[in-house]
Amino acid sequence: MPAKLSVIIPTYNRQGVLCRTLQAYCDQSAASEILELLVVDDGSTDGTEAAVKKLEAGSPIPIRWLSQSHRGLAAARNHGMTYVRGELVLFADDDIIPSRQLVAEHLAWHTRYLDPAVGVLGFVPWSPEVRPTPFMDWLALDGVQFGFGRLTRESAVGLDCFYCCNTSFKVSFLRQHGGFDEDFKSYGFEDTEFGYRMMQKGMRLLYNPDAVGFHYKYMTFADAIRRAEQVVMAKRLFDGKEAGKYLLAYEAQQRAAEVPRSVLRRAIDPVSGRIISSVLRPFKLLLDTQIPLPWRFYRRFYSEAVAKLNQSQPM
Repeated sequence: MPAKLSVIIPTYNRQGVLCRTLQAYCDQSAASEILELLVVDDGSTDGTEAAVKKLEAGSPIPIRWLSQSHRGLAAARNHGMTYVRGELVLFADDDIIPSRQLVAEHLAWHTRYLDPAVGVLGFVPWSPEVRPTPFMDWLALDGVQFGFGRLTRESAVGLDCFYCCNTSFKVSFLRQHGGFDEDFKSYGFEDTEFGYRMMQKGMRLLYNPDAVGFHYKYMTFADAIRRAEQVVMAKRLFDGKEAGKYLLAYEAQQRAAEVPRSVLRRAIDPVSGRIISSVLRPFKLLLDTQIPLPWRFYRRFYSEAVAKLNQSQPM
């Protein structure tokens, strides 16, 4: 059986970890099923081209370096799609190093689910090598950066968890229904908007926790807030799209369905909130340590920081 999977890896100034990621694809248990590795360089200036071409020379899998001006992740994925020759495409990230079985797991599920509208989402935990903190684990599981803690095996993934960093699709379906919205220039929400349009066309994205890709990145609390700052403008763009309006309406319905709080409770909330923040403040020193805190602590610290960030950002 000829190889049928194309892998698209957008990259920008990460040649060190990119080379590790490419090598891990060459070491896959199902490496013979990978037709090509398409590296889409989004205007790197760190020697990415030379590093990729050096790997290409001795690679058992064809590696192709594609370049574009610095136009963002959405444009890079679309650029890669124009060169795809496989029946299946795996969208990957340059800092997500595949476990040895990742490709085999994606292929097995596409064999099981032949419907062109079915895609497969793999699991993305932190790489053990970066020694993730409990705060980082919360980021990956509770829905801030990723929400894998809310997913169950073989479940259909909702729009809020429609990620495209370890995700495979039938090429025929994508080419029939379109690509990513290139209005998204910075990081964030380009995959959510894409997922909305694909789901409107009938796509089902199923979660396979055994298709593991390790996120090779260390993230402090300050890093997480800087990431949130980058996402603010993308969120405003997203909110103006049909997908964003759909989510805003859905969230409004959820809030309306909640039991109304009493007048007294609404009155004391600001006071109690200030008291709770004061009591929790010492625990903030533990955010970047290996000492675990209750998830509600992480949630409160993060939401307070993002709320301040949104207030400071110009509209």
